[in-house]
Amino acid sequence: MPTPSGFHARRAALRLLDAVLRRGETLDQALGGATADVRKPEDRALARAIASETLRWLTDLDALIDSATARVLPPDAKARMVLRLMLSQWLRLDTPPHAVLATGLELLSAGPRRLAHGVYSTLTKQSVTLPSAPTLPPAVAARWGDRSHAIAAGLANLPLLDLTLKDPSETALWASRLSADSLAPGHLRLPRGAAVETLPGYADGAWWVQDLAASLPARLLGSGEGRHALDLCAAPGGKTLQLAAQGWQVTALDISKRRLDLLKDNLNRTSLKAAPLRADALNWEPKHRFDAILLDAPCTATGTARRHPDVLHRVGPRLIEEMAELQAALLERAAGWLKPGGTLVYATCSLEREEGEDRAEGVPLPPAPIAQDELPAGLAPTSEGWLRTDPGMLPEAGGLDGFFIARWRAP
Repeated sequence: MPTPSGFHARRAALRLLDAVLRRGETLDQALGGATADVRKPEDRALARAIASETLRWLTDLDALIDSATARVLPPDAKARMVLRLMLSQWLRLDTPPHAVLATGLELLSAGPRRLAHGVYSTLTKQSVTLPSAPTLPPAVAARWGDRSHAIAAGLANLPLLDLTLKDPSETALWASRLSADSLAPGHLRLPRGAAVETLPGYADGAWWVQDLAASLPARLLGSGEGRHALDLCAAPGGKTLQLAAQGWQVTALDISKRRLDLLKDNLNRTSLKAAPLRADALNWEPKHRFDAILLDAPCTATGTARRHPDVLHRVGPRLIEEMAELQAALLERAAGWLKPGGTLVYATCSLEREEGEDRAEGVPLPPAPIAQDELPAGLAPTSEGWLRTDPGMLPEAGGLDGFFIARWRAP
């Protein structure tokens, strides 16, 4: 019997699911190996889409599977893994049920194949549906507390495409050219689906892709007017580009050569100037102090769950603790590199208090509270003058990633 069309993409999706749930890898880390024998780019994209939607709705998919089995399948049973993929294709990607069966059952041997066929047929005959928003894993819901329901609602759909303009004064012009919405000067929001490289302005370096929330830390440093800024953990470079466009002389430090190469490519495309520097911020010593430092610190990235739903299942207390320790060390070093009157902005794309509020409380510098008029409409600073965003905010406009941002000014 010939292999069904699309089988290789489904097998790759199964490998991705296994890599995340069993080995704790990110989707990005696992993608190359999982799709090594998948030739077509569209099939690689399909494999990732299937795995992503499965991870996004995993708790609800498991509940459906359990409702149709006499005995609960182990979490890592291959029949359960394949049924998760089959159901996510049918319920989230609108794949016809017969196509789901043809490709899904090929992933299983005789016994599990009969079981999966029976469970899937039962659920399709019942015309089951998923809830309007994914159910978070219990441990995640417990960590996020009162915000969990709103955040889950923000995870129901993939994010729109956000762009940051090199010249914010051209916002209206580019909004018209790209038929885009704008939530702030220099920001554009477009529907998903367009090939970024084909959009007007890409080749000319007029803009770069950057979630609205990710653009806020650099905005909070304002105009550089030729002063010196340090972008710590800078690559792949969105915030470096912002700072350069805002008139700062930027030293862009990162430990990863590969990511710094991406930063250099972005600088070349946009014709913006910065000084990339490969170094470990925990060991590096600057030759001079800076007027501004932006520390977008390494973190668990749980705030990016809309586009990286693997974080819902592989991030736990141990990783959160490790990241918090690293962030504390980086903050301590960065605070000592400011000129008198210099400004430090700290940010993480994490929804965990340990990586946000708890870190900000320990910084020995006078706060420079974030003001309401510095933020896009619909966002507000906390009583401490910090900013906390999450995927449940700005729902009518399409949401945004989760970030924590705080700011201080050296005496």
